[in-house]
Amino acid sequence: MPPDVLELPGVVRRVALWVPDWPVAAAVAEGLVGAHEPVAVHDGRGVVVASAAARAQGVRRGMRRRTAQSACPELVLLGVDDARDVRAFEPVVQAVEEVVAGVEVARPGVLLMAARGPSRHVGSEEALAEALVGVVARDSGAECQVGIGDGLLTAVLAARSSVLVPPGTPAARAFLAPHDVRVLDYVAGTRRLRAELADLVDLLRRLGLRTLGALADLPTGDVAARFGSLGVLAHRLARGADLTPPVARRPEQDVLVRADLDPPAERADVAAFVARGLAEELAERLARRGAVCGRLTVTARTEDGGELVRTWRLDGAPTAPELTDRVRWQLEGWLSGRSDRPPSAPLTRLELTAEEVSPAGAVSDGLWGRRGRGEVQAERAALRVQGLLGPEGVLVPVLQGGRDPRSRARLVVWGDEPEPLRRVDAPWPGRLPAPSPATVPAQPRQVEVLDGEGRPVGVDARGAMSGEPAHVVDGGERLEVLGWAGPWPMVERWWAARPEERRRRAWLQVSVARSPALLLALADGAWWVEGVYD
Repeated sequence: MPPDVLELPGVVRRVALWVPDWPVAAAVAEGLVGAHEPVAVHDGRGVVVASAAARAQGVRRGMRRRTAQSACPELVLLGVDDARDVRAFEPVVQAVEEVVAGVEVARPGVLLMAARGPSRHVGSEEALAEALVGVVARDSGAECQVGIGDGLLTAVLAARSSVLVPPGTPAARAFLAPHDVRVLDYVAGTRRLRAELADLVDLLRRLGLRTLGALADLPTGDVAARFGSLGVLAHRLARGADLTPPVARRPEQDVLVRADLDPPAERADVAAFVARGLAEELAERLARRGAVCGRLTVTARTEDGGELVRTWRLDGAPTAPELTDRVRWQLEGWLSGRSDRPPSAPLTRLELTAEEVSPAGAVSDGLWGRRGRGEVQAERAALRVQGLLGPEGVLVPVLQGGRDPRSRARLVVWGDEPEPLRRVDAPWPGRLPAPSPATVPAQPRQVEVLDGEGRPVGVDARGAMSGEPAHVVDGGERLEVLGWAGPWPMVERWWAARPEERRRRAWLQVSVARSPALLLALADGAWWVEGVYD
C-alpha cells in the first residue's frame, strides 16, 4: 500500500441508513402497488430499481422495458417520481430523528449521520445500529439496513451489506478494495453526477481498472492528469475519503436566503414558486463567492410559531435546478399529509441555508463571462408567468431520440432538468430521413391526398402507393402538389398483444403550391399533417 494513503486526515466516521429498493417501497406506501407484486421503476431509458419479486423472475437494473416485460410478463412498471419518493421517506427521517440528531438526507432511501456522538450516547456502534433498525421498523414500517465506516462510500457500502467497518483508513481501504468501480454511483445525489460517474466508470473498466483497489493504488497526480477533477473525486472515494478534502483554514460563513410567504402557504405547489426564486438566489450568491456547499438546510416557519427543519447532503457544486428540486421535494414531504409531524399551521417563511461552504475554483463565471441582463430578466419573467398560470404554463423543448418529429420533441416544465428520455445518438432504425420539419403542430390536422383523377391515395402493406399525389385538400382548400417524396412505412410496437397498441403509419413529404411543404402521415386510413417545412 503506498505510504501516502496509510492514513487520511479529516475523514469523518459516518452512519449510513439504507432502505433497499426505496422507489418501490415508496410506491407501496403510496398505495400504487401491492407489497408482493413484481414491480420495477424505470426512467424511460431502463429499469432503475426492481422489487425482490421482480428480481426473482430475472428483472435487473438497466434492462429495457421490453426486455423486463419479457422476463416477467406480469411486471408492474412505474415511472420515476422523485417527489413521491421524498413524500414517503419523510416518516422514515422523522423516526431516525427520535434516536439521532443532525440527520442528513443524501437522497430518498439513504440517510447519513455522524457516528461518534450517537454511538457514545447509546453505548456502542452495534447498539446504535440496532436502535436505528428498530425505530424505523416500529414508526414507519420500513425495513432498513445500517452500516458504519470511515468515509462516505465506505459507510454507504457498509449499509448495503449491514456491516460495521473497523475504524481507520487501512480497514476502510481493505473493505473497499474488492468492490467493482460501478459502486461509485451509490454516493451520487444528482442525475448529473450519476451520469458523469457512469461515463468515468465505463472508461476505467475499459482501461482495466475494474476495482476500487486498483483505482486507489494509482498516484493522485497521475489520476488528476488523466481523468481531471471527476477522477480525483472517484480516487478519494476509492481510498476511503469523503467527497471534499479537509481544509486547514476556517470554513467560510454559511449563506442564508429567506422569503416571507404572503399569504401563508398551505399547498406545496404554492410554496414551491417561492422556493425556486430562493434557490436561484442562493446558487448565484455561491457562484459569486466562488464557493460550493456540502449541505443544504431547509427551514419552514408556520403561522403559529412552529418550525420544520431538514438537512440535505449535496455533492459537488449544486445548480439552481438541483437546489430547487430538493426544496420542492421537502415541501411536498411536509405538506403531503404523510408526515408524522405535519405543519401545525400554514407556512409563513421559508429559509435556505448553505452549510459547509468552502472555496472552489471550478465555481466561477462561464467561459464567455457572466450571464447577460436579458437572460436573467427572461428567467424572472418565466417565473412570474408560472406563478400566474401554474407550473405547466411555461414549457421548454428538449430534443431526444425518436423516429418521427413528434416523438423527438419533449416538453418539460421550465426549471426542471431538461433531460431527454431517449438517447439522441441511438441508431433508431426506420426513422424519417432529413430534413426535419421546422414546425410540428400541437395536434395533427386531417387532410385529403388525391391523385390526378380525384381518387384518395392510399399505401398498401408493401409500401406501394395506389396513385401519384396530385392534390392535397386542407381545410377545404385544394392545393396542387408540385413534388413529393416517399412513402416511408413505419411499424412500431408490432410485438404488442393488443392491436390498438401497435402503430402502423406511412409518411410522405409533399411540396404544394401557395403553402410551405408538408410532412404527412397515413394512419388508420386518414392522412394527417404532422409537420410543416417553413
